[in-house]
Amino acid sequence: MTFEAYLAYFEDVLANPSNYPTYNDPEYFNYAKLNWSRMSRWLKKFESSDATKASLSNLEGKQTWILITEPWCGDAAHSVPQIYSLVKDNPNINLDIQLRDAAPFLIDQYLTNGGKSIPKLIIRNEAGEDIAVWGPRPEALQRIFEEMKAEGKEFEDIKTYFQTWYNADKGIELQQELVQLLNTVEK
Repeated sequence: MTFEAYLAYFEDVLANPSNYPTYNDPEYFNYAKLNWSRMSRWLKKFESSDATKASLSNLEGKQTWILITEPWCGDAAHSVPQIYSLVKDNPNINLDIQLRDAAPFLIDQYLTNGGKSIPKLIIRNEAGEDIAVWGPRPEALQRIFEEMKAEGKEFEDIKTYFQTWYNADKGIELQQELVQLLNTVEK
């Protein structure tokens, strides 16, 4: 689906949660409400770096960026709007949003340590071949997550740390990793 269709889906989840079994759970519904706010803020305030703009504008050939996500995902609330902002005006990149928990269940082919962690970005060339995969979060934060998990940190503490990290980082790590990925595949 397009990003605009994803936003419409997200809005419908918030307006009609009873139509979506996952969001009948108040915890998931509250995550979605919070994530809508975070995502909206990034759509207004996120700015890509000049290096990222240059790298994306110099792409050779068309690409499809498949972004697997869900409204309940806290990491996605930060990364999805940033990725959209990076590619929305690039005629060489088609962004396709896929839901993790709906057919065709593409996430099953892109597990992280055996889990269905999202968001997950799959970059394909014009021939439909995977040329890069990113996610579910910037590598630096992924390492911190694994450390916190190994230490037995409470999920609430991890979420709080993540929120602070994303706000301080402002999408810099994400941009650097995507530029590095693209530079690697362009060679």
